[in-house]
Amino acid sequence: MQELVRLRMRPSRDKKCFRYMLDYVDRNGKRHQVSLGHADKRKAESQRREKELELRMGRVCPGPMKLTEFLRDCIERTQCQVRPSTLHEMQSAMQDFIQCVGDVDIHHVGHEHGERYMRKCFDSGNAPATVAKKVRHIKRMLQLALDRGQLEDHPLRRIKQPKSPRRKVRVFSEQECQRLIGTIRCYDAENHEAMQWEILVRMGLCTAMRWGELMNTTWMDIDFENKTVEVSPKKDTAHTWEWHIKDTHRRTLPLTNTMVAMLVEHQTRQADGYPYVFLPAERYEHIQARRKQGIWTTEDGRKPACNFHRTFRTILTRAGFQGHFHDLRRTCLSNWLANGLGEFDVMNLAGHSSFQTTHTFYLAVRRDLSDRARAVMEQSEEPNLLRACCAPPVASDPEESRQAQALDGSPLTNRARRDSNPRPTD
Repeated sequence: MQELVRLRMRPSRDKKCFRYMLDYVDRNGKRHQVSLGHADKRKAESQRREKELELRMGRVCPGPMKLTEFLRDCIERTQCQVRPSTLHEMQSAMQDFIQCVGDVDIHHVGHEHGERYMRKCFDSGNAPATVAKKVRHIKRMLQLALDRGQLEDHPLRRIKQPKSPRRKVRVFSEQECQRLIGTIRCYDAENHEAMQWEILVRMGLCTAMRWGELMNTTWMDIDFENKTVEVSPKKDTAHTWEWHIKDTHRRTLPLTNTMVAMLVEHQTRQADGYPYVFLPAERYEHIQARRKQGIWTTEDGRKPACNFHRTFRTILTRAGFQGHFHDLRRTCLSNWLANGLGEFDVMNLAGHSSFQTTHTFYLAVRRDLSDRARAVMEQSEEPNLLRACCAPPVASDPEESRQAQALDGSPLTNRARRDSNPRPTD
């Protein structure tokens, strides 16, 4: 049973004595820290039990609730606190969990149910990273139930998420970027698409912006004088739709002189009345018509362009290699770190809350690392020793071997010496 009142010691200011204190949370959710004014352990424990009994008598125990009922309640309470995509992933993970363990009472969920669910995910062919993500969503929902007073203890608190090997970060080399730009120019000349793919790719390589951020960039976000672009959320107005940045990290990114010149030329070619920089005019008018009909949602604003990734994969195939548009972001962040920017600066420009995310998913090992390490080894103090360790053995004359062993202090030296100088016999 969960302990409602905790007993702890608090030292005095002069650090020469201490007093006992009670820590607890009342029925209204307010935390209290009460000093007992003495250092008698037996008396303090008695007072703790009295307070514990008082709280338990006034607290209503949570009633029975099936997992399906809990899922509906949790989705209803949480829908305004997280993104719709995250809420959908949480709902999907909990539905899989219910299908595995059954629609049991939430108070009957135990550690063995979590292990059974993980085993079922692995048997279904899920990767360790996918299983860890599903378990994380379920543990988060049960933690919300604990915070809301629907549970007295977290049943899956000790479930360990499976570890997965760090995946390789895909970045484009300089030759691949040049080939990609050349392919895009040929593709635009043949298809005459409204989407400006060359300027989109260059913006991705220059600013490390996500494709959703690029599609929701307006001309008000670009500062031509200071050569910057701001990633900022959008409100629901007559000309723009509601859009939120991932992790709500507003940031300002630099633009190169070449990028500014391309944006100026692009603005002169664009018709008046279109606030978005990269969204085609035809697509913008279609979205505005859907907004008037009331069939446009905030979730739709995250991906306003149609067939974006399919078209980009077609361009990459014509260029002769594979990848994703998000690899442009990884390439830019890796180049920033390799060319002198600090880790904290790269993290802020990427819009991450911790450098661990930047390091794990975005920063690749530079291609010249092996060459630089090889150069260091070749310039080391003992190159001959390294080459001798890696060289194959060479057959030699037995007499030469005995002489070489005689110069060294190995245990074989004495035997070699005895063999070369046998004792005289009587």
